[in-house]
Amino acid sequence: MDKNNDYFNILRKVSENPNLTQRELAENLGLSLGKLNYCLKALKQKGLIKINNFKKNKNKLSYAYLLTSKGLKHKIKLTINFIKQKSKEYESLKKELENSKKK
Repeated sequence: MDKNNDYFNILRKVSENPNLTQRELAENLGLSLGKLNYCLKALKQKGLIKINNFKKNKNKLSYAYLLTSKGLKHKIKLTINFIKQKSKEYESLKKELENSKKK
């Protein structure tokens, strides 16, 4: 999986449920905890997500991952690119299938 796909999937999951733990996010996305942590830090540096720590919570590992407006715009852009890519793949497979039927 490439970096943009990882970022897209993380942004999508975070927008669906900002209260997932890093472990839950990593499991849902099929990523290692280390890779997820690296990606989350990169997304934060780019200003695409905010990471809020609930300091008053007894569980000091409680965080919420929130998309910023910039993050939402980036997610939309990645979604459009993803759909374009899948459409191209579909058209290519469709042509391949048509060509194999002609033979």
